[in-house]
Amino acid sequence: MKLTVYTQDNLFQDLRNEWNELLERSSANRIFSTWEWQSIWWQSYHPGKLWVITCRDDAERLIGIAPWFVEQHPQYGRVVRSIGCVEVTDYLDLIVDREHTAPVFAALAAFAAQHSSEFDVIDLCNLPQESLGYQQFPDALRQQGFTVNIKEQEVCPIIQLPADWETYLEMLDKKQRHEVRRKLRRAEGSEERVDWYIVGTEHDLPSEVDRFLHLMAASQIDKATFLQDPQNMDFFRKVVPVVYERNWLQLSFLTINGEPTATYMNFIYQNAVLVYNSGLRVDAHSNLSPGIVLLAHNIRYAIENNFRAFDFLRGNEIYKYRMGGQDTHIYMLRAQLSNA
Repeated sequence: MKLTVYTQDNLFQDLRNEWNELLERSSANRIFSTWEWQSIWWQSYHPGKLWVITCRDDAERLIGIAPWFVEQHPQYGRVVRSIGCVEVTDYLDLIVDREHTAPVFAALAAFAAQHSSEFDVIDLCNLPQESLGYQQFPDALRQQGFTVNIKEQEVCPIIQLPADWETYLEMLDKKQRHEVRRKLRRAEGSEERVDWYIVGTEHDLPSEVDRFLHLMAASQIDKATFLQDPQNMDFFRKVVPVVYERNWLQLSFLTINGEPTATYMNFIYQNAVLVYNSGLRVDAHSNLSPGIVLLAHNIRYAIENNFRAFDFLRGNEIYKYRMGGQDTHIYMLRAQLSNA
């Protein structure tokens, strides 16, 4: 097995034609680990020094990527992190060919031990509970003399979607089922003109993104503060057109009398809907529950189009459970050589 370390931005260009092909052969196949997401995140944030390790077999085929960088931390020193960690990305993992997991994890752990002078601690975030980075990599590190600690980081509530809308409603508790039906009926019967749409080729994407960002900022103070950070805004502006071009974007709006009132930015990937962010005019038409109504439309659309799951991503907000979300977990891995 041949291991190569990349420390310069040109790695993204060098690996562009192989990255996603490997991702499809891995158990880490999520939008946040795609070449597109990872390269744009690095362009926008670049918080340290790249330290990306690739593994190739004897035929020079790419079979593993550790998409890492080293960041200087005031408490822990030089910390190895995953590209994308932590705020704007929900799932991360090592990208390893399913047929070569054990030897690749062993090789990466051995490499880390041999080059431990280049970092002080490994700190990998957002590892899903079913990921091999969470299930297998810790043991590979321990075998190389690392002390490894795993802790639960957050939850990601997910709805496993049934075949039809009525079955979905039956999955909810009686009170919530009644509330969803009542709110949809009230919106449909309102004297106000309530409509919803998903942005498509007939729309002007930059204008729709501006509408989304306006509603996102209007919905919560912390979201407005988040968007005031130039790096965050740069990332949004760069990533949205790219995921749209890849048919991974589902941007929806609910309008009342023609005015955008609620919005969801979802991603479509691996036959699942991922609820990435949202926005709402909190001062307008609250009697019509525009946020929940739009969310219900999105869930019904996902069911009618045979998506397998509706993933609310990170966070334990109560509305996710009321709409049927069931917890899955993501973890943080922290490793340090025992003699360090």
